[in-house]
Amino acid sequence: MTQPNNPPAKQPVTPKDAAAMILLRDPADPKVFWVKRAKTLAFMANYHAFPGGQRDAGDAGITILNAEDMPDAVMRVTAIREIFEETGVLIARGVEKITAERRAALRDEFHSGQIPFKDLLEREGLTLDASLLVETPRWVTPATSPRRYNTRFFAAWLPEGQETEIIPGELEDGEWLRPREALQKWIDGDCVIVTPIFCAIQAMAEGVEDFAERMKTTSQEERDHLERRVQFRYGVFLCPLRTPTIPPATHTNCYIIGGDEMVVIDPGSPYPDQQAVLDHVVARFIAQGKRFREIIITHLHPDHIGGVTHLAEKFNLPVAAHRLTAEAINGEVRVDRFIEDGDLIELAEGATGLTWRLRAMWTPGHARGHLSFHEERTGSLLTGDCVVGFGTVVIAPPEGNMNDYLASLRRYLELPRLTALMPGHGPVIADARGRIEEYIAHRHVREKQIINAMQAGANTIPQMVKAIYTDVPEAMHQLAEMSVLAHLEKLEGEARVVRRGDEFTAV
Repeated sequence: MTQPNNPPAKQPVTPKDAAAMILLRDPADPKVFWVKRAKTLAFMANYHAFPGGQRDAGDAGITILNAEDMPDAVMRVTAIREIFEETGVLIARGVEKITAERRAALRDEFHSGQIPFKDLLEREGLTLDASLLVETPRWVTPATSPRRYNTRFFAAWLPEGQETEIIPGELEDGEWLRPREALQKWIDGDCVIVTPIFCAIQAMAEGVEDFAERMKTTSQEERDHLERRVQFRYGVFLCPLRTPTIPPATHTNCYIIGGDEMVVIDPGSPYPDQQAVLDHVVARFIAQGKRFREIIITHLHPDHIGGVTHLAEKFNLPVAAHRLTAEAINGEVRVDRFIEDGDLIELAEGATGLTWRLRAMWTPGHARGHLSFHEERTGSLLTGDCVVGFGTVVIAPPEGNMNDYLASLRRYLELPRLTALMPGHGPVIADARGRIEEYIAHRHVREKQIINAMQAGANTIPQMVKAIYTDVPEAMHQLAEMSVLAHLEKLEGEARVVRRGDEFTAV
């Protein structure tokens, strides 16, 4: 697949306006409320977050007091409406006169679409007041994301006499806990959160009083830096870098992992502007006293090794990879050390006493020398290109092998602790086992489709692709043909398909 030497970045998706509510209770012993998003959602599935959602057209028509000089006052309306819809908490003047039973009935009425929020407020004699909310810094989803939101975050105390209630649907669960407890759950690997949630929780863990004002003192430069190396897990940083990869992906995820000692996994971009981004991130860590041990390669494909030589030379770092990968890229990238199946890489942090334990897994299928890394303490699994954040993986013979690939996926499921997948492309996957099982099921479905196509008269690979991949543009059919070939080789090995030249017949 040819690419321009340094193609311009793809035009980012325009962010949609959204609002989120940081709900607090018990001023003497402050606790914060967060929710777990449903596994079925297309965006941030199974992540922990604050309640919130997109702006509705009707929000602009709702009056809110004390907002005359506030920019985007309507977003406070959005936050109040969303917290009511998702948790049943109603933040308004006059709400104290409404019983808990009545509030629940109002929520049901609103939730079912029987009455607009504006009409509900007017009928019940309630008034929204901007002074009941404290604004915290807003965040815009990074340009690398396929879905983007311009989110205003607000904080408010739970009104006296009210409780939260999650109705299963878009949200799976909700929980009150002290900010330090929330932070510890994240450190232990019990949840996946994004940068805005982490920053708020961290600020509140240092003290809830004036936490919003303290957050506002963070410079835009520092906020940009936080998004250049997103910390999905404590000590696990993701740097998405634009690479000559296969659509729909546009970036390859480079990971930096560790505490006092760190490793870099898959610095894949060959483009100078992207290499400069990673250089800056690495230099910042070094300035903080971190030491980089080595660069690790998961597999041989160009979008995973394109920046290895540059980074190795700039920071004088050795390179490690599986023996088969080293043989395949010999003469292109220097490999100083071989990593074998079962090898353990330990990276300690003295201040916290934590150790990151990266257990190497030889997981062929997408590539013969493919490595995955299981971080044993938190259950995080760096999957390379065995599992990606959107779509499925191309298995292209002879480098790719479907039997090996399915065996690698099944091996993932045998891990004793598996909490999140850190893929080579796309977002981190919080429903780890669910996604792996989905991948295996997808391959079985595709196999049945191939057999059915042969039984219906499609005997060549192009005929099978045309019959099966009806929702895929023809420009992508060459890649589809590779995956079909991988399935056919598996079926042939199982004596379920007979091959004669370029034609295949189901047995």
